[in-house]
Amino acid sequence: MNPTFEQRILGALYGSLVGDALGVPVEFQNRLARLMDPVIGMRGYGTHRQPPGTWSDDGALLLCSAESLVEKGFDTDDMGARFVQWYRKAHWSAHGEVFDIGHATSHALERILHGTRAEEAGGRDEFENGNGSLMRILPVALASWRQSEAVFCDRLERASAITHAHAVSKMACVFHGQFVRALLDGYEPADALKDAQACFRGRYERASAIGAFDAVLGEAAELAATPSTEIDSGGYVMDTLLASLWCVLTTDSFQDCVLRAVNLGGDTDTTGCVAGGLAGLIYGVDSIPAEWRGALPRQGELTGLFDSFLHT
Repeated sequence: MNPTFEQRILGALYGSLVGDALGVPVEFQNRLARLMDPVIGMRGYGTHRQPPGTWSDDGALLLCSAESLVEKGFDTDDMGARFVQWYRKAHWSAHGEVFDIGHATSHALERILHGTRAEEAGGRDEFENGNGSLMRILPVALASWRQSEAVFCDRLERASAITHAHAVSKMACVFHGQFVRALLDGYEPADALKDAQACFRGRYERASAIGAFDAVLGEAAELAATPSTEIDSGGYVMDTLLASLWCVLTTDSFQDCVLRAVNLGGDTDTTGCVAGGLAGLIYGVDSIPAEWRGALPRQGELTGLFDSFLHT
């Protein structure tokens, strides 16, 4: 049965958290470790010594983004202020603890704390192209997909810039968003990728940073045929974007997609989060194993936030 629009939105939000939580216990462990001991279900403790179902900075900042969109509409200063609330007071953390944060994100949030406007806070150096904006961009795409192309892309760039303002990071968020919008428009994943590529080229064909996107601008069949040994899964934003697309194109269920993402090793929580959000959007919330979704903490608060998000 095809999921409804509401089931797909909920699938994207819950799927992001579940993918993140599946990856948290094995974050930073390499691919060989995953080949020898693959993740097949929700684990606890491990790398960060957190109980099963714990989301990381990825999930917390995604939830802050969703909450900001619900309560204030698209307002980057408000969004940045909520990120600071998480950074300083563990707002929307799983268990009242901040246990993982990227350098670029922490530097940007310190700038906001010292008075910098949110859209001016993100790092602009080429070495600050981690995946810290891509991991939280999904709610912005979901809330903005009916906007014009110009407004849609502008919002994604501006939301990225709160922590990651280099062109590559902003463009990666736009590419991800264009793929999300094509999925919401009813395209199958391979066709959604083709549509996203066309939109992306139309906007950025003369951008100096477009060379970084060669791998995601190829044919879907070629990407799907790429062996896992050629798919990197580190913290670079383009690694995460490519890996998540590869996981979507090479699987046909939520469970298979998110487990493939986590078992790539490396930055497992973020690859799991991004791939899980896309898979949840494709297959719907009911495709997420009940045991995995049930392991998430703060169930009542998540239900309240996500129900409100559906009506933004």
